[in-house]
Amino acid sequence: MEIDCKARHLIDEGIDVAVRIGPLADSNLIARRVGEVRAVLVASPTYLAARGMPKKPADLAAHDIVVGGARPEPTEWRFGTPKRNTMVRLSPRLVVNETEARLVAVKAGQGITRVLSYQVNEELRTGSLVRLLTAFEPPALPVHLVAPNGGHKTPKARVFLDYAAESLGKLRVIRPEK
Repeated sequence: MEIDCKARHLIDEGIDVAVRIGPLADSNLIARRVGEVRAVLVASPTYLAARGMPKKPADLAAHDIVVGGARPEPTEWRFGTPKRNTMVRLSPRLVVNETEARLVAVKAGQGITRVLSYQVNEELRTGSLVRLLTAFEPPALPVHLVAPNGGHKTPKARVFLDYAAESLGKLRVIRPEK
């Protein structure tokens, strides 16, 4: 049986089930879609009161931007669909290694950042952060549970996959928006 490199990586690392956010390439992995998340722009009400609300993606060039540096982020953000998108080049004001540090800075009024919707669910609900440019957001990203296919899946992994799929599917933070 031929196993692709992603399935081989899970097997080699001893991983029975993993969470994958984003489109899945063709592979020999079993995948169960459990929800979706979005890349969202957020800022604090204090920052927006002082600097104004961006109305279109190009307006971001005049704003302070906070990005993550743990995994290199592009110095440009894309908006819209893959076939019709707008790109904005960024000159970040602040680069931090952790998402939590980025959110601390943004909540303190230091600028605008882009994170995944589940990472700011509570802040958006309470109003400590405001979601920006929703009409320009890229398409939602699928959330899948993935596991190696075939004889590599143990009965325990199969039971866990079923349980995790059911439990994650109930989480409001990854359910599709209506």
